[in-house]
Amino acid sequence: MSNYLKCEQIDDAFIVRFTRPEIRNPLSREVVERLHEIVDSIDVGAKKVIFTGTGDAFASGANLNEIASLSSDEAPEFARLGQSLMHKIDELPQLVIAAINGHCFGGALDLALSCDVRISSQNARFAHPGAGLGIITGWSGTQRLPRLVGTANANEMFFNASPIDAERALQIGLIDEVADDVLARALELSR
Repeated sequence: MSNYLKCEQIDDAFIVRFTRPEIRNPLSREVVERLHEIVDSIDVGAKKVIFTGTGDAFASGANLNEIASLSSDEAPEFARLGQSLMHKIDELPQLVIAAINGHCFGGALDLALSCDVRISSQNARFAHPGAGLGIITGWSGTQRLPRLVGTANANEMFFNASPIDAERALQIGLIDEVADDVLARALELSR
């Protein structure tokens, strides 16, 4: 798993980094299962948890090849696996920050929506591309996104399926701020 995720502690921050930028850091079943283990094992002494990516990708969401191969019995179980991860992240007692360094699509956007704070680089792009693929997110984004940005903006993102840039994301309230170095900014934040 070390070639998909890297965890490190810097001062009072526990950092989870997605490390497969060449394939835009997909949230495969293996990655989601490992994230469950990581979230369950975060030391209560950590004051913040930071999720970030590498290269030009935060993460790209569920692995579409895996989704295509799911049976009708397996699909709901995979949706529940992702939903329960997003719920765990949302319920963490620490300040949870998405340090979004690049593309943040599908299930990765659901993960960012589960965080308390979202900091974005200027070059980040956000999308729920499911409508263009004949699917819709099953990991709580349909609930969290409208609450955060309003129904009209959420519907535009869901039905249009086109990426929006960091400026538009900031404008509609999807992200809290834009920073040159998202990880450094995340490390500065406190409750």
